[in-house]
Amino acid sequence: METADVIILGAGAAGLMCAAGAVARGRRVVVLERNPKVAQKIRISGGGRANFTNLHAAPANFLSDNPRFCVSALKRFTQRDFIVLVEKHGIAYHEKTLGQLFCDDSAQQIIDMLLAEAKGADIRTGVSIRAVTRNGARFHVDTEKGAFEAAALVVATGGPSIPKMGASGFAYDLAKHFGLRVVEPRPGLVPLTFDPAMLARLDGLSGVSVPATATLGKVRFDEALLFTHRGLSGPVILQISSYWRPGEAIRLDLLPGTDLFQVLKDMKRDEPKKEVPTALAQVLPKRLAQRLCEWTDCLGRLADQPDKRLRALAEQVNAWTVTPNGTEGLRTAEVTVGGVDTRDLSSKTMEANDVPGLYFIGEAVDVTGHLGGFNFQWAWASGHACGEVV
Repeated sequence: METADVIILGAGAAGLMCAAGAVARGRRVVVLERNPKVAQKIRISGGGRANFTNLHAAPANFLSDNPRFCVSALKRFTQRDFIVLVEKHGIAYHEKTLGQLFCDDSAQQIIDMLLAEAKGADIRTGVSIRAVTRNGARFHVDTEKGAFEAAALVVATGGPSIPKMGASGFAYDLAKHFGLRVVEPRPGLVPLTFDPAMLARLDGLSGVSVPATATLGKVRFDEALLFTHRGLSGPVILQISSYWRPGEAIRLDLLPGTDLFQVLKDMKRDEPKKEVPTALAQVLPKRLAQRLCEWTDCLGRLADQPDKRLRALAEQVNAWTVTPNGTEGLRTAEVTVGGVDTRDLSSKTMEANDVPGLYFIGEAVDVTGHLGGFNFQWAWASGHACGEVV
């Protein structure tokens, strides 16, 4: 049996960040990764350029049953701290939009940086875990490639989103094994789907994209919306999906900042002979404009439309209410909402309150960020918090 001071399960963003911190403190660290390569999610993120953080990252950008839990870690290792690290390694980067930072070159640069920072850690890939047990104050990890023992065990295996990359609910099973609670996981940052009747209404719109505002209760996002052959996607839909629950209606404004009814009334006055679909196509994609007019029976010349019908069309655009029948699921979800219950963890160290030496970090925990680099920032912050004490 091999021994170490710290065993980290998972060589993703959080796991490598934790390893770097622990190694810097002189700890003997073993990192066990199930996949043949480390940091798979970093590698594919941002179209291969890694959206590694966000300039505007703050606690308000994270979901959790306990919204205050993330505050401590995020304050002690901010996006600025990570940017300093990136610059230290000479990695060129740029802001794409809304504070999202990407590598100019490749996501591999972030992976190489983390591996350099964690130099000295014994990182093993292609290792499948058979069992994890605790004997007194030490943890035993039995794998297909031998057994390991340490006084500290860090679980950084993420959530079950994108299972084709080896993602699983392992962290949740392990948490339950040691008596910790788990907030029911569900897909986050995921496209929404509709029932066959609604899909029939949307037939032919796949690929159409518009800037939009999505509102669900007190939550609101402003980004691009994309029609798909299954329903709706695009950044604004992915954002709102993390908050959506089955049966809830979402309000969509397909022309944010524009009072379409007033626009149509002005057009009716100035260009009365213009066909309504043609008029609407001046502010919306042609296919979408035609379909909206068909839905509201607002066809023909503007002059022939009573204000009541024009108002109905405007409401369809500025306040379109939809009730999805589901999501595309964990298969395409970028993250998992829910996870190890923060009530059972220390917000300062990520250690389990009732199981000394056991830590959970990153996506495994019930802290989920918005789209745009926020989830990586949680990985860095929670990994750093744990690495400082483990």
